[in-house]
Amino acid sequence: MKVLVAGAGPAGLYFSYLLKRRDPRCEIRIVEQNPPQATFGFGVVFSDRALEFLQADDPATYELITPQLEAWVDIIVVHRGERIVIDGIGFAAIGRLHFLRLMQQQAASVGVEPEFNAAVGDISGYDLVVAADGANSTVRRGADFGTRITHCTNKFAWYGTPKRFEKLTQSFVENEHGSFNVHHYPHSPGMSTFVVECDAATWERARFATMGETQTKVYLERVYASVLEGAPIVSNKSIWRNFPNVRNERWYCGNVVLIGDALRTAHFSIGSGTRLAMEDAIALNKALAEESSIEKALAAFEAARRPIVDKLVAAADASAAWYERFPEHMKLAPRDFAWSYIQRSGRVDPARLRKISPKFVDGT
Repeated sequence: MKVLVAGAGPAGLYFSYLLKRRDPRCEIRIVEQNPPQATFGFGVVFSDRALEFLQADDPATYELITPQLEAWVDIIVVHRGERIVIDGIGFAAIGRLHFLRLMQQQAASVGVEPEFNAAVGDISGYDLVVAADGANSTVRRGADFGTRITHCTNKFAWYGTPKRFEKLTQSFVENEHGSFNVHHYPHSPGMSTFVVECDAATWERARFATMGETQTKVYLERVYASVLEGAPIVSNKSIWRNFPNVRNERWYCGNVVLIGDALRTAHFSIGSGTRLAMEDAIALNKALAEESSIEKALAAFEAARRPIVDKLVAAADASAAWYERFPEHMKLAPRDFAWSYIQRSGRVDPARLRKISPKFVDGT
């Protein structure tokens, strides 16, 4: 089987590794438009549940990445200067570039090397084309997948900081221009991810559109002074963005299939983007192994995977909707605010929360 994989992000690299490991006879070509060291953002997050899935499906990759992770239990919500700890919820993170290197290492171990700084070009002549080239997928534009892209109204920018944070923390602050949030967590021994966010009205009042990179950085360091405690923020293509919600009616057209962010995006506030990408790769590889033709495999992939993805995407959309109105939620007292935050996705009801976060529920 001759396979073209567009995109050398987590989805494309991991799928290529799994397929080549299972069937060394496959000819796999990975094409990536960016250079090998190019990446957006700083850290990627895995929930405990995501790591359980990976351990069950691919112990080798699980054993490779878990020693590299920064892991913690508990989430902290900071509102009006008060720290509320939500116990029992585990996450882990790793630097995005470091993670991609590990995935490149896995692919190389089975003889697959991505072509960087390369355009996809002609996709004819392949038995299977896997579009893993992100939310702005070039391959996706070449066929009718029933694509719909909308954008959240909040503005966000992905920074890092050398300040060490021990756990995933959500800090909410206000200034004369409005309301701000920051998602911050460790992703390496010496760096933390620092995702800043504000609503559209605050963004306009602060006049960020008129600021350059340095001026924006200085402003944000002032806004988050109580969080950073003198540490700087570090930029990596850290421009203001509106989160894109990518949805596709059809997951495949002919022999072209979408996975990862090319298929659908999940708001960063639930930390499931990389998990979804890797689970797409696992499910697609499994379908190809079990079915007698490409057509049947792609249909089986969608049939098995869509119900799972739909649930996670619904949770991500609910979480994004909560963040779109976070200035309104900030009117709540700190503890009520934390309750609103932890139930934002609709997946955590009070009974379940009591089981996993008894100290938070009891207020101890």
